[in-house]
Amino acid sequence: MTPIRFSPSSLKEGRWYEYLVRFALGGIATVFTGLISSRYGASTGGLFLGLPAIFCASATLIEKHEIRRKRDAGVAGERRGQMAAAVDSAGAALGALGMLAFAIVFSLAAETSVAVAFVGASLAWLLVSVAAWYVRRKLRSVRRVRTGQKSGSAIPRSR
Repeated sequence: MTPIRFSPSSLKEGRWYEYLVRFALGGIATVFTGLISSRYGASTGGLFLGLPAIFCASATLIEKHEIRRKRDAGVAGERRGQMAAAVDSAGAALGALGMLAFAIVFSLAAETSVAVAFVGASLAWLLVSVAAWYVRRKLRSVRRVRTGQKSGSAIPRSR
């Protein structure tokens, strides 16, 4: 099983304007959420707070980076870019499950103590997110064995 890693070197791949787009979209989503909250109340605005403000920008940037990396190596990388964005999308969906667990635990425990609720909700987020990732990984392995594919990376290396 591949361990979860953080790679700060990937930050160097981005261009300054790509980060500007991400921050601008995040800011716009925050303002949008504030406007909804002031018009319809905090509970309705809170629903929009979970809006994946920078997801679209991130997915397209990931695709562009993979395509650029493959072109620099002399290979067409469109399929690789699409697959990398798809993997990121799956991760976002699994993270959303974790956020749902966080919201449920926090709402149930906030009456007793906000600090305890935050700690408990954070643990719930961590457990659900990692468990969802693990289950998805195992299901993909089982599917590969059934279809006769080789085990390995979810992203084809030859494209």
